[in-house]
Amino acid sequence: MEREHLTHSIVGTELLRKLGEAGQRIFTAEEARRVAPSVGLSPGYFRQAMHHLARSGWIVRLRKGLYSLPSSVPGTTPLHEFEIAMALVKPAAISHWSALSHHGLTEQVPRRVFVLTTARSVPRMRGVKAKGAEQGYPVGETIYQFVQVKPERFFGTEDVWVNESRIKITDPERTLLDGLMAPQYCGDFAEVLHAFEVRAPKLDLERIIHHALKLDAATAKRLGWILERQGVDPARLEPLRKVPVKGYRVLDPSGPRQGPCDARWMIQVNSRGKV
Repeated sequence: MEREHLTHSIVGTELLRKLGEAGQRIFTAEEARRVAPSVGLSPGYFRQAMHHLARSGWIVRLRKGLYSLPSSVPGTTPLHEFEIAMALVKPAAISHWSALSHHGLTEQVPRRVFVLTTARSVPRMRGVKAKGAEQGYPVGETIYQFVQVKPERFFGTEDVWVNESRIKITDPERTLLDGLMAPQYCGDFAEVLHAFEVRAPKLDLERIIHHALKLDAATAKRLGWILERQGVDPARLEPLRKVPVKGYRVLDPSGPRQGPCDARWMIQVNSRGKV
């Protein structure tokens, strides 16, 4: 048994070196399988070797069939949590509280990484069936929170460089709108209102209105209500005001249905946050 482990250790180390040299810090089992013969690892022993490498901490299992190299491998830089997020599910974009933090729109540090995706199936914790995505998916000490949307709602993203990888992230305007739809994924509604204040001097008004009109009526009305109170010319907000809506929508979707109603925007002001 010791000799078998030693064999796995030698060929395993060589396998990792080859993957590292090729820049494959995140790789699938199939990608590793293709490299295996070049280091003398036969197909019959491949699965055992991968199991041994994972158990020994020489590779990190991200999800079924997907692994990453640890930073202890020579020449390998530590993986950023955003890089891992891009590999866990496709398509993917860093979003919500994580995007707020990246864009400098919040001073709070989110305790998990939020990921927008259109994928029907996302990684879940073992043994968790109901609301698995809500509870998050752990990789090491990081929890990944997947927010699933329909394909037509996957827009408003941009590419940024993080370490050596291009990462897709929701742009500041789309991130603010996500906060209006799901403030619980951005800290809370007060934090979203604060983010609007921070972004106000640089807000791309045309972009955020364009984004909002592609979403739902409630989001458009909330946006119009907030921007008007920030001093935006009401004439520029007419496209939002004209969006048809049946009945009042609460300003904070995570709060109770109470508070005064604004007939101009069909908004029930149920938030204690200041605009």
